[in-house]
Formats: sequence, structure tokens, C-alpha cells
Amino acid sequence: MASYDKTEIADLIDGSMPWPSTRAIMSAHKDDDRFDKYLSILQERVPWHHPILLPIGEHLYIVQSGENRIVKCDCGHEFGSYQDNWKNQALIRVRGDRESIAEIYPGRYTCDPEWMELREFICPGCVTLLEVEAAPPGFPIVFDFLPDLEGFYEDWLGKSLPQEA
Repeated sequence: MASYDKTEIADLIDGSMPWPSTRAIMSAHKDDDRFDKYLSILQERVPWHHPILLPIGEHLYIVQSGENRIVKCDCGHEFGSYQDNWKNQALIRVRGDRESIAEIYPGRYTCDPEWMELREFICPGCVTLLEVEAAPPGFPIVFDFLPDLEGFYEDWLGKSLPQEA
């Protein structure tokens, strides 16, 4: 089984690896330390030191902060407990009229605003767009998923969750 170094994994994360190499890595069995290398690369890229437990989006992570596990953005903004929907703490822009939806989905691809609105979730700390969801107007904000961190670490990775130093 091939083992990839951190530089190759970083290129994979950044999307800068040529497609044939990316495809080969993605389709092969994962090397045993891949997740550790992945977390190490992500940790090196953020300005804070709370241990990343699990990335949950392009700029969002579940981290260990003292005794708590929280959702944190690249910039350091904290959204609160990972067991609560981080989107409720984000800035939200709702595109609920034909003109603003048409900026994203022009022409025949636009939707009827009576049937759908676009919700953009933005970090209050760095104003980075974190996620977009399409939902019927009035539909509750979607809580994407609540991971079983203990199960993932113990059952899948065969180790304990990292603690803050």
C-alpha cells in the first residue's frame, strides 16, 4: 500500500495535484496515518492552537477547547458547542427574491422564490462564506450532521480523542 507524505496530502487538499494523481490517491486504500497527516496540515494552517478533532467544512472545524468541543472557523471565531447548529451563530444572508437568486442561478436555471430561498451562512469574524443551503421559505435552518466523535476516534481510528495541551 502506498504511503503519501504531507506535501502530497497538502496538494490533494489544495486541489493543486494533477487529476490522474488525485484519482489514484482517492481510489486507493488509505494509508494508516492519512487522517493524522490531514489534521496536522490543517492545524499548521490556522492561527490558533486548539486541537482540531474533525473538519466539518472548508473553513470549519470541531476543536477541543479546554473541556469543551466547539465549532471554530479558520479565523478563530467560535460558534459554540459542536452539538448545537453553528449556523444559528453565523451571519445569514437570505436570497429570497427573483433578482438576488438570479445572481447565482441566471436565466432558465433560476427558481421560483415562492418555492425556494438561498441562505448564505457567513462567519462574523472574517466574513468568509461558509455554506449555502437552498430551502423552502420558512423551513428551519438545516443542522447538517452531529458526528459521534468518540465512536469515530475509538472505533474507526482505534485511539482516544486528543485533549488540549
